[in-house]
Amino acid sequence: MKFKVGVIGATGYIGEPYRSEIRESSDVADIVALCARRQNLLDAAAQTDGASFVTNNWREIVDNEDVNLVIVATPDALHLEPMLACAEAGKHVLCEKPVGANSQEAFKMWKAYEGRGLGHYVPFWTRYFPVFQKARELVKNGTVGDVKAVIYRWQNPRPANMPFTWRDDAELSSAGSIADVGSHAYDTMRWILGQEATRVLTHAGVISDAKPDLGEINLDEALAFEGNNADSTRKGTAPDFADIAFQFESGAIGSLVLSHATFLRKGLAPELEIHGTESSIAVDRIQSSITIARQDGSIELLESMPDEGLGNRFGKWVFPALTAQIAGENPGHPDLRDGWRVQLFTDAAAMSATTGTWVTISELDPEAA
Repeated sequence: MKFKVGVIGATGYIGEPYRSEIRESSDVADIVALCARRQNLLDAAAQTDGASFVTNNWREIVDNEDVNLVIVATPDALHLEPMLACAEAGKHVLCEKPVGANSQEAFKMWKAYEGRGLGHYVPFWTRYFPVFQKARELVKNGTVGDVKAVIYRWQNPRPANMPFTWRDDAELSSAGSIADVGSHAYDTMRWILGQEATRVLTHAGVISDAKPDLGEINLDEALAFEGNNADSTRKGTAPDFADIAFQFESGAIGSLVLSHATFLRKGLAPELEIHGTESSIAVDRIQSSITIARQDGSIELLESMPDEGLGNRFGKWVFPALTAQIAGENPGHPDLRDGWRVQLFTDAAAMSATTGTWVTISELDPEAA
């Protein structure tokens, strides 16, 4: 089949590169309809894509008979309605992570698509980095032994003068950094280890100063901002820092540090450490390398890989995965069930940050009741 794509949130930080990759995949997909709130950006996008239909009403994308695949790339809290409408209309979907404002919404989306014969994809791109795929191989082939501990650091520092965006707003963002970068980090760990976390304990909050308030700008515009002041500033309400302790089903312990704060810089330590009974490995995504520490205390660079980027993610993974799903196959790529399972973890982490206590993840799982 050829995918006829409608993009909701077409002109934002996520929508722009997605559309570029879809355009490069013209042998299997065409962009036919676009939705965004700002008309000037929408008109420019339509001209670039050759899209025949534009609107600022997402329902018109879902109802468009020419569209068979919908990309939902709006703020987290605005996913549920269009996703459920897509399911009712029989549309295939890619939904940006985190898939909902909370795990209850994510569960509704997953159940709306379960067993329907429709394609659904959630872009947990970190799985596809060669160093993480190699780490998964080392765990599966026994090089690490029984995993006893995992340490993950995902620090994504934003520019010091970056203005306020919807990602700083607790009403639109699902748990701030906990669900934004935390969803990628947790999915990577559960995918590598093949198991879920069972309980979490979190310290989190907003540690950045108030930011320039320029209104409803998108992330591209915020990142490009070069001013040092504005008429007003606004303090973020969604956490931009979290330190999460957790435990896996096997009993292995974990520590996860997440941040968007300017002063928590990355690259000083490997992103991921996995410690087992046979060896420990450190995965450095920036250096694209894996280091191994053996039982005898020796440490060596196990593998260094060229960093060629992920390339066209839609051509490589999204369209083949959706095609396989539609054919009744299980392609093993992340989907709405993964999106829901990940959001159970981030919800539990956010809840723990509020209560100051351990939260058992099964307490949030309707299938565990």
